[in-house]
Amino acid sequence: MKTAIVYVGAAIAEIAGCFAFWAWLRLDKPIWWLLPGLLSLVAFAYLLTLVGTDAAGRAYASYGGIYIVASLAWLWMIESVRPDRWDVAGASLCLIGAAVILWGPRA
Repeated sequence: MKTAIVYVGAAIAEIAGCFAFWAWLRLDKPIWWLLPGLLSLVAFAYLLTLVGTDAAGRAYASYGGIYIVASLAWLWMIESVRPDRWDVAGASLCLIGAAVILWGPRA
């Protein structure tokens, strides 16, 4: 349960941080949008260190599935674009892959 909470927090922080740059460069928002964006990206990096795995690469790889789902939620809730069935199918496959990477039996 802790891992899921950390991943969701990391995804929100990463997407918000990246969106700050997107907004500045693509939506003509003022440059001060970058400050909370940078702080958000620092929080994202810190949160990933809290994942209970012995290898950073495994934590990052399994996080990818959560990131994809969170990005589609952002698409829907913030950008008002509803994900289609292909988005949902792809995100489902990614979550399955993330679970296998993180919790698969290891020798």
